[in-house]
Amino acid sequence: MSFSSVLSADAIDSAIKDCQAPDSFCPKKFFQVCGLTKKSPQDVKKIFGLLDNDGDGFIEENELKAFLQKFSPGARILTDKEIKAFLNAADDDNDGRVGADEFQAMVLS
Repeated sequence: MSFSSVLSADAIDSAIKDCQAPDSFCPKKFFQVCGLTKKSPQDVKKIFGLLDNDGDGFIEENELKAFLQKFSPGARILTDKEIKAFLNAADDDNDGRVGADEFQAMVLS
């Protein structure tokens, strides 16, 4: 399974282009532009599974660094500031990682 099985390639490209400059990535805006906010909870969980590199049920800081590259291989890595902002927006239990339910809540809220 790939991101393009859930999201359109054009929408992914638009979302990547929207945050090309360092420190311009906003998770909520990214999910809106790529169309993920309009998808079903099941589709959001599928995307989460693709982002969870090690399959442990969480997206940690090291996985967030290459977040944009998972959507588009030529994309930039996230800055430390962007990673912290992502965690602050999604990590409701403050364990330093984003679980599937936290991710879904952030995307669909």
